[in-house]
Amino acid sequence: MKSTILAIAKMLVFLAVGLTILWLLYNNLNVKFIAECALKGIPESECSLLDKLYQDLRSANVFWLVIICICFFISNLSRATRWQQLLASLGYQTRWANSFHCVMIGYFANLGFPRIGEVVRAGTFSKYENVPFEKVIGTVAIDRILDVICFGIVFLLALLFQFDLLGSYIIENAQLDLGKLLNNSIAITLLAVIAIGLVLAWYYRSRLAKISLLRKVMSMLKGFLEGLRSLRNVEKISLLIFYSILIWVMYFLMTFLCFKSFEPTAHLGVDAGLLIFVFGSLGMIIPTPGGMGSYHALVMAGLALYGINQNDAFSFAMIIFFTINIFGNVLFGLIALFLLPGYNRSYQPARA
Repeated sequence: MKSTILAIAKMLVFLAVGLTILWLLYNNLNVKFIAECALKGIPESECSLLDKLYQDLRSANVFWLVIICICFFISNLSRATRWQQLLASLGYQTRWANSFHCVMIGYFANLGFPRIGEVVRAGTFSKYENVPFEKVIGTVAIDRILDVICFGIVFLLALLFQFDLLGSYIIENAQLDLGKLLNNSIAITLLAVIAIGLVLAWYYRSRLAKISLLRKVMSMLKGFLEGLRSLRNVEKISLLIFYSILIWVMYFLMTFLCFKSFEPTAHLGVDAGLLIFVFGSLGMIIPTPGGMGSYHALVMAGLALYGINQNDAFSFAMIIFFTINIFGNVLFGLIALFLLPGYNRSYQPARA
């Protein structure tokens, strides 16, 4: 009961963070929007940013939004197939549909509790396929490591093609004072405690090995490491690379095609799409539900580099956010939750 209450409390905290960022963005923009209306002689009663947002959402080109949803679907088909390769390398022949539905359930879970999706995905898959959880979570970790590598490549491409814009933004907004960090007494104390703990653990390793709880932890860690090693035994590594590229090409297209759906951004090209994609991806890394608030803030910052005013940038971020999260993650997540139990009712998983 306590763990459930704690989980709900954490979820509410992350949700509150996301909503707070979103509210602050909206409130700040609304003040500026009303000021602009005053300069144009428009009464405040007839000036509403919320009305503008509603009209912008209605004006979005549905054709491009449907294409974006198709790209979203293809990206997750590819992710599920890539995951199947990692699982097969461990000797487990599993159902592709279970992989796909568990991926979607993971994304759905992230909307309520950031970063919990990977655990939910692994736990659900382990339940239906009878594969040890620690091995499954190891393959999920590899899946995310591959994503980090792909994002690094995308970031370098954005830096290569948009060096002036991205470089100047990083210099202005991402300063890190290493001197202050090294002089921070809390950081030094924490590092010292960790170092002493590791030395003591190594010195008393034979005694620690006799503790049943630690033996279970080590067993789980061994399974997790086996899952991590799945990449080493993957057959047709070229296919794994292909699926990885396809996933991230689809992610990029979701951003770029959204430009076409909204008139103020329709003129932006591939280079802008690459840079805004990088900004949006960084916003998704921040632990808020589905990138709520943080995604909007960074996409707006990126669009400002191309002269898109803040109000239109906010509308653009809302269009793509609703399209992917509401018509993508929520819809497919709910379908997966509905289909999985019936699909696996009489299924007997093969043993490795």
